[in-house]
Amino acid sequence: MSSKAQTYLIALGGNMPSALGGPEITLRAALKRLAETGLKVEAVSRFFQTPCFPAGAGPDYVNAAACLSSDKSPKEVLHRLHDIEAEFGRERLQRWGMRCLDLDLLSAGQRVLPDMKTYTQWQTLPPDAQRSDAPSKLILPHPRLAERAFVLVPLAEIAPDWAHPTSGLTVKEMLASLPASEKDLVLPL
Repeated sequence: MSSKAQTYLIALGGNMPSALGGPEITLRAALKRLAETGLKVEAVSRFFQTPCFPAGAGPDYVNAAACLSSDKSPKEVLHRLHDIEAEFGRERLQRWGMRCLDLDLLSAGQRVLPDMKTYTQWQTLPPDAQRSDAPSKLILPHPRLAERAFVLVPLAEIAPDWAHPTSGLTVKEMLASLPASEKDLVLPL
């Protein structure tokens, strides 16, 4: 990684087939595509089967996490992630809807974007608003990161010591704070 390169953590997921096949095949192809677009894939977790989120919204997911490095800005990385999703047939029709590919930008090193006030507003958004409201700006780290076993279990394999820039908690500590009943639903494939 060059001195200008930034470390990015992303979550990958899908619960519907793409033109290539099922979610596992799609995620593997997306990882290859990330590298082809200049985002260096430094590490990838195992793949996990996870219940659809929110519960009852569709088939189970395949989830993973990856660590990338790039000299691109967080906005440029997000655009590349969205472009790759579209290449694989992802359509953004419904918030938290079923999808063939989801590439979520979780963090850009220790950056808090766009600023602490905006981040805190999104991180403390009430659950009802989370279902309907989507930010118009890039919010980092991902506001729901610490709440989701389907993100933290794979992330713990590749970045267990990454510390959340606002809470100071590591991925290991965030994962340990989740109920066992949630973690037990994240099963390695």
